[in-house]
Amino acid sequence: MIYWIIFGAIAILSIVVQQVLKAKFNKYSKVSLPMTGRQVAEKMLRDNGITDVTVISTDGQLTDHYNPTNKTINLSEGVCDSATVAAAAVAAHECGHAIQHADQYAPLSFRSKMVPVLSVTNRWMSWILLAGMLLLNYTPIPLAFGVVLFGLTTLFSFITLPVEVDASRRAVKWLEDTGITNRQTTEMASDALHWAAYTYVVAALASLANLLYYVFLLLGRRD
Repeated sequence: MIYWIIFGAIAILSIVVQQVLKAKFNKYSKVSLPMTGRQVAEKMLRDNGITDVTVISTDGQLTDHYNPTNKTINLSEGVCDSATVAAAAVAAHECGHAIQHADQYAPLSFRSKMVPVLSVTNRWMSWILLAGMLLLNYTPIPLAFGVVLFGLTTLFSFITLPVEVDASRRAVKWLEDTGITNRQTTEMASDALHWAAYTYVVAALASLANLLYYVFLLLGRRD
């Protein structure tokens, strides 16, 4: 019962955060700036001496990301070609990740090293956890193994938090320092990125709640 209350609260919190985030970005997508998302990204990279990262446009919404493998800033069409506060905030944030990569920012480096492991882990984890629960009355070993694997995904979620917060900090500071945003629009960009960060906080909490459920189940403390 306790687990379902916690899980329900996190689910509601996730919906609230997503709705507020959507409203914020819709609002700030109507506030114009003199540069498009692509121009912001290209300038931020140049200003930080990064010449081996390419800015490209990608299909879809909320598909913006930095790919460290091929060193590309991937901006969704609505961000790449829009000259708004929301577009500038997203573009600068993704460039923040590229700068982290160039600076060998420790949390990002550690997270990147976890990606190959998690790609294998996520492929088998659900099946191992299911087998562990079905066999729990006979042996705790499969579930214990599943808990270890799920613990890695939870660790990844929490390591992501400082990575995202730092990228946003770099983005907002650069936007303000370059004069692309003034005091008012800097606050808007910061506000949008803060709400984007909250989505990662909720995801980390949800992962932790699920991990604790399996741990309690393993210890025979299921309520």
